[in-house]
Amino acid sequence: MPGGGAPGIIVPESSIERANDIGVRVHTNFLIKDSGVRSFQSGNQGLTPLEVANAYGVPIANNPGAGAIAIVDAYNYPTALADFNSFSNTFSLPAESSNNALSSSNQVFQVVYARGTQPTSDGSWSQEMAIDIEWAHAMAPGAKVYLVEAGSSAIPDIMTAVAVAKTLPGVREVSTSFGASETGCEYVQYDSTFVQPGVVFFGAAGDSPGQRNFPALSMNAVAVGGTTLNVSPIGTYLSESVWNSTGCGPSVFEPRPIFQDVYYSTIGLYRAGCDIAADADPNSGVGVYDSYPYQGQSGWFVAGGTSVACPIIAGITNSSGVAFSSSQAFNKLTYSLAGTQYFHAITSGSSGGYNAATPWCFPTGLGSPNGLQAGL
Repeated sequence: MPGGGAPGIIVPESSIERANDIGVRVHTNFLIKDSGVRSFQSGNQGLTPLEVANAYGVPIANNPGAGAIAIVDAYNYPTALADFNSFSNTFSLPAESSNNALSSSNQVFQVVYARGTQPTSDGSWSQEMAIDIEWAHAMAPGAKVYLVEAGSSAIPDIMTAVAVAKTLPGVREVSTSFGASETGCEYVQYDSTFVQPGVVFFGAAGDSPGQRNFPALSMNAVAVGGTTLNVSPIGTYLSESVWNSTGCGPSVFEPRPIFQDVYYSTIGLYRAGCDIAADADPNSGVGVYDSYPYQGQSGWFVAGGTSVACPIIAGITNSSGVAFSSSQAFNKLTYSLAGTQYFHAITSGSSGGYNAATPWCFPTGLGSPNGLQAGL
């Protein structure tokens, strides 16, 4: 079970992968800390954008970021625009002035239906979407955020949504917090979906120890793992360790890409995750706002999981201002900077039998961002 079913941690319905889902549909990668608090209170309702930005060296006070970030999820989130603005107003981030979420003239936030028609609403996936749109925006307040809603969580539907997302005006990053246990057919059929000139694709590594997720382990994606982040009350970085439930490990299908050749003796013949990491432990989780009721939950909640780490890294990459030609170009550059001051070295913790190590390890890749100098 994601997160190990830890006490005080809620595993959402959409984050549970069942046997008949494999090769058929994707799942979310988030967990909820059952804090019982339903209004935002700093200190007991999750980390704030300023705290996370300070920890990772992102100057959000200057509104960095440009172009657009596309978020891909399944089903419909009815209160997306209102919740996006509530989150933004709480933390003094740019809000969308339009009251029409579907307007292509929106400057800050826009919803796109991948099929052209509104999907069925889903409360658990709405929680996922709240995490994704709010935390991509938190790390790149100057970028427009698109929420691309797939018709369902079926793999063909979700890949159709990725194909739509990558061609939207201004898109530089596509964040995919969903995942599926890898099968060989996924790589054969969909690896090429994660290729678009000028776009970097980010995939959540998963929330079960050592889990292997597609598309995170595609050679055309950046695999984002999870950490436990420890910060001061003002967001000063104190320490970070491997989140003990992060997905990671070698693929059993995808060949090792060139950017990982230097780690052949550790990795072997196949693509390995992760490439980079950020906060994912629900016990050091982030504040999220979602007013669409689901199983008695609405309003503020604390979220964790690699679904949190993924949009954080996508937003930080956007804020760097570097125009990468592809995901492989991103990985080629960042791997060339392994072990430098541009990354927080993760030296403690393990997940799924894979231990922290530097300059690279399975659970957290190169580490977490330490400023924007590495194109992050």
